[in-house]
Amino acid sequence: MGSINRRDFLKDTAALSAALAAAGLSGRPTWAEEPKAEKASPNDTLRVAVVGVRGRGKDHVRGFLGKSNVVITHICDCDEGVIGGAMKSVEDKQKAAPKYEKDIRKIVENKDIDIISIATPNHWHALAAIWALQNDKDVYVEKPVSHNVWEGRRIVEVARDKKRICQAGTQSRTNSGCREAIQFLRDGKLGKLSVARGLCYKSRGSIGKVTGEQQPPKTMDYDLWCGPAPFKLPHRNSPTNGTVHYEWHWTWDYGNGDLGNQGIHQMDICRWGLGKKELAKSAISVGGRFGYVDDGETPNTQICVFDYGDCELIFEVRGLKTDKLLGATVGNIFYGSEGYLVLTNYETGAAYTPKGEVIKEFKGGGDHYANFLKAVRSRKVEDQNADVEEGHLSSALCHLGNVSYQLGTDQAFSKTSQAFGDDKEAAETFARMEEHLKDNSVKLDETKYRVGRRLKVDAAKETFIDDKEANKMLTREYRKGFEVPAKS
Repeated sequence: MGSINRRDFLKDTAALSAALAAAGLSGRPTWAEEPKAEKASPNDTLRVAVVGVRGRGKDHVRGFLGKSNVVITHICDCDEGVIGGAMKSVEDKQKAAPKYEKDIRKIVENKDIDIISIATPNHWHALAAIWALQNDKDVYVEKPVSHNVWEGRRIVEVARDKKRICQAGTQSRTNSGCREAIQFLRDGKLGKLSVARGLCYKSRGSIGKVTGEQQPPKTMDYDLWCGPAPFKLPHRNSPTNGTVHYEWHWTWDYGNGDLGNQGIHQMDICRWGLGKKELAKSAISVGGRFGYVDDGETPNTQICVFDYGDCELIFEVRGLKTDKLLGATVGNIFYGSEGYLVLTNYETGAAYTPKGEVIKEFKGGGDHYANFLKAVRSRKVEDQNADVEEGHLSSALCHLGNVSYQLGTDQAFSKTSQAFGDDKEAAETFARMEEHLKDNSVKLDETKYRVGRRLKVDAAKETFIDDKEANKMLTREYRKGFEVPAKS
């Protein structure tokens, strides 16, 4: 698949030694001296740095701790105030504290680190991964792997050029229950699939509203936190998460809404189940932020429809209280000519006849970090269950939906509105969304919603067709010193 020319778009717009000794390990791995080696011995020591440890990064720490011949040597976070738990976990397990480093640039340049595991906010994912890959590290990067479409493709290109292993943190691809369910679909057990539905029914309350700029924590290097995104003092102060942490998900400069936060998991499963290794032919999104007024910018209620020609992918985000759909809240539903399949979480689901009779049940977890380490040792991209290109394509679908939404116009709810044309499945989804909002006391006759622009997609080039304004949104202006490098 072709890459996007970003320039064109921008023209338009000691403790450690003790730990190693305790583990019976010494010396830098021989394979790390030669990053393009085809194989590595299973006995080689792999040194890991975890970047970003307030939230998801804690799971990264747990995931790598205790693995055979793996040592967490560094913890990196631009906020020194959040590292305590991660540092203690490593010290308790490895009997010596890891080294703390505030600046990721020192981490990627450190030749005594072999793997960098990234759990930063979304706007840092791509640049952190690319810097690590360019410095001959293998990378585990959280979902979504990118903040925009163009930089996601750049991760793939750099990983291939440097012959590095880069795994996306979409762990469902390693869970046996989910893998069996997808194989069931791919074997044609439900006939021809017409619709894959992703659900992110996850309550999100108001984050509050402030009257001006807020100060970040004194323990934080906020300039470094902003990184490639614009430097703006935070305009939010959540009673739960404070001025900076977590609520960035609902601000466009840093996050991608729940579509790119929780929903990326279900989006990935949708595309996987449909067997699509490319972007859709078109994308359109509708929705809004309903039920409260706060500092959040992204929609808490959203429908995205992606047309693949022979089937479609429909995604629903609901941040207000809601009932389940066919037993699922955060999950997936696949509709085939001979029944349907429901995944109610990352590892559990069942297939049904058209009458709702159970055909087969699926259940089982897995170790996504172990899968990544297997590929690191084998040097085979195909040993990964979630290679970065898979992560890129699923992340990019989320971005397409959000671009459509951001380029939309607000209009009143009306029975005569036809945002989805004659698409019956999409229209049914919209009707259910209206009922959902009514159930949450949203007065539709006094409320407007956003109707996104219908975007035609050149899947091979990963660009929009005849839409200059939308194409500019496939990338972003990067701050000096934090530029995602263009392809030379």
